[in-house]
Amino acid sequence: MTRADDVETILLRKHWVFDLDGTLTLPIHDFSVIRHALGVPKGTDILGYLSSLSEAEAQPLHDKLTEIETELLTRIEPAPGLLELIEALHRRRSSMGILTRNTRDIALKTLDCLGIGGYFSEECILGRGDAPPKPDPEGLFRLSTRWRAAPTELVMVGDYVFDLQTGRNAGAATIHVDRTGSFPWPELTDIGVETLEELLTLLP
Repeated sequence: MTRADDVETILLRKHWVFDLDGTLTLPIHDFSVIRHALGVPKGTDILGYLSSLSEAEAQPLHDKLTEIETELLTRIEPAPGLLELIEALHRRRSSMGILTRNTRDIALKTLDCLGIGGYFSEECILGRGDAPPKPDPEGLFRLSTRWRAAPTELVMVGDYVFDLQTGRNAGAATIHVDRTGSFPWPELTDIGVETLEELLTLLP
């Protein structure tokens, strides 16, 4: 279990990377439905499955996936406490980035829908076409290089195991946002919170 002094040290870090869907937004993706629409076997990672196909087989499915993600933009809602948390980190002059398995275009549109697009530099928003998908740590390495920081100085915030694995794989600290409060991956989690509002209250 992370000690209280370790928690404060993590929360004082200046370089924050966020997952997007289900972390900064309320969860709306039903991945079982998306798998069915794309013909991806049950329980299989969608992007991993698409990467196993030939380009000719994969491209129509990538196009369909983008179409689904674009439709979901109409239902985007911010997670409670989102704006207040981002503003608090901005006041601290924190570097902030996005690492998502969506496309960068979808990520940009999502951030605009959430009203926080102005807090993120476009070059610090990495989608599946900008770096290998999570849990590959390359996206965090690229952001750490851009910020001239060691990967161990970063904080990765997310709601799913891929986010936490990405942080661990890069040597970054991890914050798990789990609305259920069950925190099923304690070995990958440095700090667990149920909401962004709770995370905000923890900031030193």
